[in-house]
Amino acid sequence: MSAPPRTPAGAWRGRELGERTVSYDERDAILYALAVGADATDLDLVFEERLRVLPTFALTLAQWAPDALGSLGAFDIRTAVHGAQRLQARSPLPRSGKLSMRAYVGEVWDKGSAAVFEVVVVSDCAVATWSLFAPGCGGFGGERGPSAPATPAEPPYHEAEVATAPNQAALYRLLGDRHAMHIDPEAARAAGQPRPFLHGLCSMAAATLPLARAVGAHPADLVRLEGRFAAPVFPGDRLTARAWNSEGPRLSGPGTEPASSGAELRFELVGGGRPVVSGGRAGFSS
Repeated sequence: MSAPPRTPAGAWRGRELGERTVSYDERDAILYALAVGADATDLDLVFEERLRVLPTFALTLAQWAPDALGSLGAFDIRTAVHGAQRLQARSPLPRSGKLSMRAYVGEVWDKGSAAVFEVVVVSDCAVATWSLFAPGCGGFGGERGPSAPATPAEPPYHEAEVATAPNQAALYRLLGDRHAMHIDPEAARAAGQPRPFLHGLCSMAAATLPLARAVGAHPADLVRLEGRFAAPVFPGDRLTARAWNSEGPRLSGPGTEPASSGAELRFELVGGGRPVVSGGRAGFSS
């Protein structure tokens, strides 16, 4: 018996994905900081008595939402990939507590042979937007959506090394994203990769630590983040964050608020001579 036809991708626009309240404690926030590259000497990230929670931790708490869309059958979860991410921090995450979230499908872009689904998760602390690239779901007559921003022509103002650890994917997956391709060699090969690879959200969050230092900010002062996942990162890779002082339009998307004073950078994360995160923007409050 043949499978029932899939709902056209454009019909998912505006679909509610539900609400969820997720609890966490100081241990979870500290584990997250370690998983994205914090050192044992970063006491305000890893010691409960001084703890400041990284804003990107909210992304692990909201991971249920893009998974929910895949479970509903919007796309083939075996071939869809995480294409880009946006985050707008609204208020600091407390050291422990509960975060109530509402999720829905925002825009659905038609890329011809594929579609890009935007999953938006809204909470009091943050607005997060996943862009999911789904092969085989395009051609429904929708708009193509924004194109990838170009890399600045001038040399970067800041460069910093981002060293990933061989066990980093194994550590990061304990925060909730337990897709087998990040730990199981067989699953990674089925996904077209030679070995298990690092979560894109982990490598992007890891870049915010040296970017904050480059502008004299604290990584917990991150208020905006955006980037596209251009190539896989493997645990143990040594990456370089290249950053430029931002000019032109600020971050855009659902939940974006007017930029406050502070530092904003354009950046890319490079590994093996090619970008692994491109079109990046990171903003820090003053």
